[in-house]
Amino acid sequence: MTPRMLAATLFLTLLSAGGGFVASLTPMPLPFMLGALLTSGAVAMFQAHRLPDGYAYPMPIRMFFMAIIGVMVGAQVTSEILQQIPALGISIIALTLFTGLAHAANYQIFRRIGGYDRSTAFFSGTPGGLMESLAMGEEAGANLQVLTMLQFMRIILVISLLPLGLSIWYGVPLGSASGISTEVTPVGLDAVPLALAVGVAGTILGRWIRLPAGQLTGPLLAAAIVSGTGLAPLPIPQWLINSAQVVIGASLGLRFAGMRGKSMLRATWLSFLSVAAMLGLGLALALLVAHVTGVKFDILLISYAPGGVTEMALVALSLNANPALVTLHHIYRIFLTVIGMGVAARWMGLRGRG
Repeated sequence: MTPRMLAATLFLTLLSAGGGFVASLTPMPLPFMLGALLTSGAVAMFQAHRLPDGYAYPMPIRMFFMAIIGVMVGAQVTSEILQQIPALGISIIALTLFTGLAHAANYQIFRRIGGYDRSTAFFSGTPGGLMESLAMGEEAGANLQVLTMLQFMRIILVISLLPLGLSIWYGVPLGSASGISTEVTPVGLDAVPLALAVGVAGTILGRWIRLPAGQLTGPLLAAAIVSGTGLAPLPIPQWLINSAQVVIGASLGLRFAGMRGKSMLRATWLSFLSVAAMLGLGLALALLVAHVTGVKFDILLISYAPGGVTEMALVALSLNANPALVTLHHIYRIFLTVIGMGVAARWMGLRGRG
């Protein structure tokens, strides 16, 4: 990384942290993530010329903090959670149904209502596998800027609307809006080295066995083993959790570079329609599965919400839902989406625009 790139990263991170802090003074859910995202997005859309040519947020930094989140999520695994796994069969079946129906509905929204070409509508409509959707969509001739916008709007709208919707559903503020912290008791610096060591070991493990979203799920698995077997507790200081949200928000916001005007407004309202359809479907399935299995409704709803592994794990933590079970569902959703996307794209003959 050149000195100019390093300076840009430092400035953008500090600026995004300021945005996160300001957001934390409001009822905004996930304030440090969304505040950072809005700040970084504003820079990308209106001040991108001030960044170095070809600038992208350094992936090693993002991966480091994703590993921290993985450790934080994995540390939630307990013997009580493990005892619930056999009861998840019905929920997984419902999630399989959700994935197929959500993709089909999104394709119709983006193709019939939005008027996008087949490739752009198809790959924009996937309820997961963001990077895979971008890569395969580009090969199939999709409009990459529209595809990027729609995919990131999916994540942003879900992590924004879901906590708000649950707050309205229960009639009380939930998650970040309620002022609840993920840190039950103050955690000192002495807890950080073990968490970092588990994160590094988990990242290596995730790459070695090629886990989906390995930079998150590897540390999650390592932390789950350490915590679930009772080897050691893995508390993480709140300032480190907030820092992770800032970095993820800052890196997501940069994706809005060059996206504004009528095309952005069009993609935005179509994204609202798409997310509303997916959340409505997820709501119906969550209510049904909760009634049949007894699993908590809010855990199921977050598990079916297509907001990305890292982001929805943070939402689960914010809402005091069980993030380990939520992450298990999202890993499966992404895996199923990527495989189904490849098979369906070949079946539909998506090799170019049209």
